[in-house]
Amino acid sequence: MESKITDAVYKTALARIEELLPLVTDDTPSDGGRAIKLKINSDIVIEYEEHHFQIGNPSISDVVKMRLEEEAMSQRTFAKKFGVSPSRVSEYLSGKSEPTLKIA
Repeated sequence: MESKITDAVYKTALARIEELLPLVTDDTPSDGGRAIKLKINSDIVIEYEEHHFQIGNPSISDVVKMRLEEEAMSQRTFAKKFGVSPSRVSEYLSGKSEPTLKIA
């Protein structure tokens, strides 16, 4: 489905959100003008971003890479920890092979 929100409208909504955020607090009534304007502009941004900046599901290799980075772990350490060869880890990272369910 094509988004009817233009780049200009999106950028204007982002700017308006930046103006409104400091003015809308937890104490601001949800039916107040500022809160309503913030909600409308947020909805515009959400619709635009869902159309233009879709995020797909990560691949197994992406997940393994992210985990290695999170743990600050080398491929060699990963291989040793999970009982696989370093070349097998390289295959996981390149997408040439997927880890078994036990390794995953």
